[in-house]
Amino acid sequence: MLSPCATRLKHEFQRIRGKPVWPGDNPRTALIWEHLLDIALLSKAAVMGVVEGLTEFLPISSTGHLILAGSLLGFDDDKAKVFDIAIQTGAIFAVILVYWQKIRDTVLALPSERQAQRFALNVLIAFLPAVILGLLFGKAIKAHLFTPVVVASTFILGGFIILWAERRQANNPAVARIHAVEDMTPLDALKVGLAQCLAMIPGTSRSGATIIGGMLLGLSRKAATDFSFYLAIPTLIGAGAYSLYKERALLSLADLPLFAVGLVVSFISAWLCIRWLLRYIATHSFAGFAYYRIVFGCVVLATAWSGLVVWAA
Repeated sequence: MLSPCATRLKHEFQRIRGKPVWPGDNPRTALIWEHLLDIALLSKAAVMGVVEGLTEFLPISSTGHLILAGSLLGFDDDKAKVFDIAIQTGAIFAVILVYWQKIRDTVLALPSERQAQRFALNVLIAFLPAVILGLLFGKAIKAHLFTPVVVASTFILGGFIILWAERRQANNPAVARIHAVEDMTPLDALKVGLAQCLAMIPGTSRSGATIIGGMLLGLSRKAATDFSFYLAIPTLIGAGAYSLYKERALLSLADLPLFAVGLVVSFISAWLCIRWLLRYIATHSFAGFAYYRIVFGCVVLATAWSGLVVWAA
């Protein structure tokens, strides 16, 4: 009997080839085909892990790229959507590793130091709006907005917003009144948390919403980026745990290798990306990411409208 992973690819094979006969139906070759198909599915999981890790913390939308990549790979069913959210945990482990000293010092200082308590409170305050609005509107958003055309459109719009935010801060550096996350007030944190909620629309980018939103609200580029990383820890862990619990009926032990590959690959690629990004923003703006968003969004829309690429709905 084929594993669940191989069965899904068997159906895809039959659909693409238009043949009711499956090579693996021959007992002699069934085991070989099963292993080959499992390897193919694990390869898809690795590709999705790379996409997640490289895009989660850049202002270019990891969810949007995962939707588009999943559409191209034929990895876009209900289980794949759970997979996309779950592997974000791997990227979060990379954040914890990079910021381990700060996180450790904050946890140890919580019982006695006012600054550590305020920092932890600010992260909690910024986290809560996404929890509340996600529970209220998350299901409806997934049902109606998780499409390549919506993703491409928000790519383009987000790109123009990034250019505006960068130009605004470059023309008037004084608008950046907060240069370290420790200087943020609870009201600042709440505003960034509300900005993060915009990322519920696929293609917006969680990191883009928090970083660019933070810059528009008075944070420096470095402070906004740091706070975005810290805020990602409870947000993405919470989203992954909730998604796995809610869709647990779709999962089985046979899916463990699939999720393990995605988690490990997303962790490694995210760790490399975070280290690069922290060096990059020291001397560069986010304008390059804005142009990438605009061009990539236009390409997706053009290929969809021309029929050159059939993006899954």
